[in-house]
Amino acid sequence: MSGFPENILDYDVAIIGAGPAGTACALALRHSGLRVALLDKAQFPRDKVCGDAVPGQAFKALRQLDPAFVDELWQLQPRDDVRDSRLVAPSGAGLTLQWKLPSFNSPRETFDAALLGLVRAHSDTTILENTGLKGLEVMPEAVRLHLAEGAELTCGVVIGCDGANSVVGRKLLPAPLDRAHHCAGVRAYYENVGGASSGTTEFFLSSDYLAGYVWLFPVGEGRCNVGLGMLSEIVSEHKVDLKETLTHVLATHPELAGRFAQARQLGPIVGFGLPLGGGRTRRISGGRFMLCGDAASLIDPLQGHGIDTAIQSGILAGAQAASCFEKQDFSAEFMRQYDARVEHKIGRKLAKSYRLMRFLSNKAWLVNAAVCLARVPGLKPWVQKAIG
Repeated sequence: MSGFPENILDYDVAIIGAGPAGTACALALRHSGLRVALLDKAQFPRDKVCGDAVPGQAFKALRQLDPAFVDELWQLQPRDDVRDSRLVAPSGAGLTLQWKLPSFNSPRETFDAALLGLVRAHSDTTILENTGLKGLEVMPEAVRLHLAEGAELTCGVVIGCDGANSVVGRKLLPAPLDRAHHCAGVRAYYENVGGASSGTTEFFLSSDYLAGYVWLFPVGEGRCNVGLGMLSEIVSEHKVDLKETLTHVLATHPELAGRFAQARQLGPIVGFGLPLGGGRTRRISGGRFMLCGDAASLIDPLQGHGIDTAIQSGILAGAQAASCFEKQDFSAEFMRQYDARVEHKIGRKLAKSYRLMRFLSNKAWLVNAAVCLARVPGLKPWVQKAIG
């Protein structure tokens, strides 16, 4: 189906990155008849620094591909099935919100390996682990991928699902870091955290770090993913050391200090970057290429999750790639259909979340008032809808 001589293309579609976006894209292409390669620089299972929360929208998107995919994922261990979230305002007042869609927390080492297992079991995708992308060039008839140790591959379409530091994005759509649309985060695993409740994720806001929050997410087997995220422009402006700040917060926060007195930290505190969605409209495609997930800056600015948007964008990219081969049109103009669909399905919601995050980021009093208002009969659903 490629439309090119067999000796030119090694694959019709090359997906770079085997996380949620890349695996969803491969699954979306499983019946396309195209020769698909899924490349990742790591060997799975591998850790991915993250909050480990898998939103219900991620499962909803996968279920549209095949309900069996979701059924298999719900057999994962370790995991913690999430029923509600507890939000603690700067005032110390708490609010518990119930989630409508089923979701769970699971270490990304476990979850991402399971997604790749679905690709192995349900598609003919060629999976190339330990295969790092060093560079690429888009030519009129193909894309040439430059791999480690001088190896090369050619493909008709390349899909960059390779995260916040995407090689595909840096090479084809370079852009300076926009700290107003970027979040820096740190996380560590703990066990024996006092008061940690299975089924409940917790968020702690403070006037000291309002452009972000501390989270505590049970992930199964008595462990919790505990972290701190903050808008990068705040981190840069005030020279915040997030690792030191997280340690300080856990030792001094009125709601947390006692709960961590007997807790044991499992491994170091590690950092990661989150390219936030909802900013100025940016291109996420061009001739013969697309970007998905973190590479396309699709992190929710308010809640910090991105697994759901990664999966959604991966599925959309798979559909667009199949359409390119069907129409034999690989132009930047034709690819803009993908940009438009991502904007319609994902971008508008992220823009709303970004505006709300910026509005609340320096208004501790308003956050406190919202939590109080949510306790008034009839107003809680409005507050829950406002924060997603």
